[in-house]
Amino acid sequence: MRKTSVAILTLALGCGSYVAYAQAPAFTAAPTMSFFVTSVGIGKGGNLGGLAGADAHCQQLAAAAGAGAKTWRAYLSTQARPGQPAVNARDRIGAGPWYNSKGAMIARDNAHLHGDTIELARMGNNITKLTDITEKGEIVPGLNDGINPRSREYAYMLEQKISNRHETLTGSMPDGRAFTDTQDHTCNNWTSEAQGNNDNLRLNTGANVQVGMSDRNGGGNGSWNSSHGTVGCSQQNLARTHGIGMYYCFATN
Repeated sequence: MRKTSVAILTLALGCGSYVAYAQAPAFTAAPTMSFFVTSVGIGKGGNLGGLAGADAHCQQLAAAAGAGAKTWRAYLSTQARPGQPAVNARDRIGAGPWYNSKGAMIARDNAHLHGDTIELARMGNNITKLTDITEKGEIVPGLNDGINPRSREYAYMLEQKISNRHETLTGSMPDGRAFTDTQDHTCNNWTSEAQGNNDNLRLNTGANVQVGMSDRNGGGNGSWNSSHGTVGCSQQNLARTHGIGMYYCFATN
């Protein structure tokens, strides 16, 4: 039996034969893609390099997915500072409609996206765990996914791609506008990696950022864009409440 096996192997090698392992085809984003959740964060917590840095990250990821010809903007608000007016996330993203990387429409326009009327609020947009996907067509792991005692550690979350990472940076109120109080909801307008503590989450004191839930589950109200604050702005602070610094990107054209 052993001689027979060796002979067959020798014959196969002599004929130049080899075993071809089937590989899944690379994902190609739909031509209509105009919305996605970033597949990766920048890696500096809430310090995204300001709005310009956040936009550049959106553009880079979109280009890698074949949609670099469009103009991409991060769905992020900034708060008013001396000499600098506030910027509303909803005012940065164009008029819609917006489609995810598989071609499913997630909202017709800003009013539909944010539920600006009672009727639209009752209808809701089409942002769900299954549609709120990355530029690579990936579902973002959400509440109850990859449960592990270490799932709030950034290093572990990088290793285990199935761990919950549903917190999505927005710095915005539910209507897509910037906060008007004196607390920090934007990690100092996306320039801070300051450490925080549990009081930041409960009382919203110190370094903080408002997040939404990409799976619309958890965080009290389960809002896609304005659920709660974090315990700080460092990368590990974001991880403590199940975030790695991902955010929404919209094409303006």
